[in-house]
Amino acid sequence: ARRPNRHGTVVIYVPSLRSMLRHAARRVRAVVGQPTGDASRVALNALAVKSHKLAAAKTDSMRYATTASNEPPTPLPFELGVVRHDWTTEEVELLYNRPLLDLVFDAASVHRRFHDPRQVQQCTLLSIKTGGCPETCNYCSQSSSWKETTELEATKLMGIADVLEAAKRAKEAGSTRFCMGTAWRGPSQVGKGQFDRVLKMTSEVRDMGMEVCATLGMLTPEQAKQLRDAGLTAYNHNLDTSPEFYPKVTSSRKYEDRLNTIAAVRDAGISVCCGGILGLGEEEKDRASLMRVLANLPEHPESVPINALVPVKGTPMENLTPPSGLEMVRAIAVARLVMPKTVVRLSAGRISMSPTDQAMCFLAGANSVFTGDTLLTTPNNEASEDDKMMTELGLVGRPAFVPYLAGGASSDGTDFKVSASIREGAELAARKAQTA
Repeated sequence: ARRPNRHGTVVIYVPSLRSMLRHAARRVRAVVGQPTGDASRVALNALAVKSHKLAAAKTDSMRYATTASNEPPTPLPFELGVVRHDWTTEEVELLYNRPLLDLVFDAASVHRRFHDPRQVQQCTLLSIKTGGCPETCNYCSQSSSWKETTELEATKLMGIADVLEAAKRAKEAGSTRFCMGTAWRGPSQVGKGQFDRVLKMTSEVRDMGMEVCATLGMLTPEQAKQLRDAGLTAYNHNLDTSPEFYPKVTSSRKYEDRLNTIAAVRDAGISVCCGGILGLGEEEKDRASLMRVLANLPEHPESVPINALVPVKGTPMENLTPPSGLEMVRAIAVARLVMPKTVVRLSAGRISMSPTDQAMCFLAGANSVFTGDTLLTTPNNEASEDDKMMTELGLVGRPAFVPYLAGGASSDGTDFKVSASIREGAELAARKAQTA
């Protein structure tokens, strides 16, 4: 029996494992022109292992994808829409290999079970300290390792007044979450004065009635607690890719460093924003592995950004091809299925996607976008284009401080000591749910 691909290959069920193995051996001999021998034994062993895995997941009569006939899709060997923390890479790969329209249908169904499908949060990301980063992320223009080829000039940390003015403009344009990013390895890299300034920015933007997110690099538990006390809503710290592929993305830190910061953020009571980037040269199995890691965290991230690589001239990854719009749709659909309650954010690279591609992403489960002229140092969609698309698709903005269904108590504000605004949002949502 052949594993069906995403394009609707007909599944052929052969009840006898022995005849199935013999069939594989004949195919190998036909392709490589060898008699029964090493090549056949390799095929037989591989198929036997695969058959054992399938049998462990479900009975022999169960198959993992739809057929090209008019029959309804064959059920998956697990229930969709269930919050789990025990996904295997093989299970996530089964989702990735679904025919795209079936995958989107499944994801859209789960999305509507937990979320308002018309509601899309608009977020604004501002680089408050650009360039001069000591990290060696091969996709990033802000690394000092390739400053000679990117020609990006490092800047100092912005002043508080300038940041507040940018936040005000973002709020007036419809954003309800304001994200601040620094090209740091972490606050420990800089002086106390600069981190204190970021804490002050956080408090004052929060007082404007906006959710506040920051991405400042690696944190210690104490730094995470300081950010929470300042009023930080969420902390962004992407895993970027799979654990297996990560060494090809950067050499200046380890995957465990990212996970340790995420744990410190969660322990401090801050919402977690953690996702990845598509198009770094990874294979689809790496994308499945990334989703597995995210979905198997002790608590699902409140939000998961799905980014497309924006190749920047002068970086080691400048010649890579970004993912297609449909690849982004597939990734978002899988994210929605393995993390049903999480907010999935359609992030960097959206500028190269058509309105139709983006509409498919929203259908598949995306319920947030980043707005503004730039995302850190890369270009982004114009506000007028986004407004037109939102109107045409019938989408509405997500208010600030609506409770996040995924994650911990930090998501609904029940134990947040700084501001009552997030608790007010939770109470308002609860009242609406009662009257609906």
